Amino acid sequence: MKLTVRAIRSNEIILSETNVVNGLRVGQIKYLLHKEHGMANALRLVLRLLPKGKNLNDDMSLDQLTSNPELVLFVKDLGPQVAWTTVFLAEYAGPIAVYTLFYMRPTLIYGVTAVDQAHYAVNLAAICYVSHYVKRILETLYVHRFSHATMPLANLFKNCSYYWGFSAAIGYYTNHPLYTAASYGPLQVYTGLCGFVLFEFGNLSIHLLQRNLRPASSTIRRIPYPSGNPFTWLFRLVSCPNYTYEFLSWSAFSLVTQTLPAVAFTLVGFAQMTVWAKAKHRAYKAEFRDYPKNRKAIIPFVI
Repeated sequence: MKLTVRAIRSNEIILSETNVVNGLRVGQIKYLLHKEHGMANALRLVLRLLPKGKNLNDDMSLDQLTSNPELVLFVKDLGPQVAWTTVFLAEYAGPIAVYTLFYMRPTLIYGVTAVDQAHYAVNLAAICYVSHYVKRILETLYVHRFSHATMPLANLFKNCSYYWGFSAAIGYYTNHPLYTAASYGPLQVYTGLCGFVLFEFGNLSIHLLQRNLRPASSTIRRIPYPSGNPFTWLFRLVSCPNYTYEFLSWSAFSLVTQTLPAVAFTLVGFAQMTVWAKAKHRAYKAEFRDYPKNRKAIIPFVI
């Protein structure tokens, strides 16, 4: 097979080889581009069949991409990269530090007139907020298996700005000396608290099930099905129940705090997760012919 690799931006030919072995994999081509053709580290490179096409997986071989005797691929340098784990740890550790600052040091933020004795709903909100991100950190370290080792460095600043910024807004209003408790008192607060705990456990249950679908150090994809854990039964209705539980968790947190920044964070997060869920739902249906037809992306029977 004849293989040609062109740069996406300039259309310049970077690599042109004849008699290439059909079993050569995308990851090996990226390594050749780095070692023998002076391109950046292979982790920064992506190969595509079309300039604006989908990035090819490293384990795909040439004979999986075409049956023709010639193949043209396009390469793009994604720029400086950073490990997924590093990004997740930074974006999740920040909210703990930011929110805790507002909760533990009110006089530093609001002045000497701020009282140290917080409302019980404020104390519960702090426990919920911090425990959520502690859970995320532990999942990053011990549960999640990433299909890609790195992401663009710019994502580190974008993601941290999002999480840290909203943490400051939520922390400022929830811990403010003029904070007004929930309209329906303890009933509203404890209902939200119970929902938060249940939905967080549901989210964890989905992450554990997804971890078991992918063997370590692999990019294998399988259709997720519910297990004996009742929290995973949501897979019968949606493709991304982890996002469903995430949205419900923050909805419950908003019920506890009754603050506008918490509601805004919930709605913005839901909008972004809906985009991700729809994309993953389409990918499932395209990859698996026997994918359950009754499933929606994130909201049962609706989206």
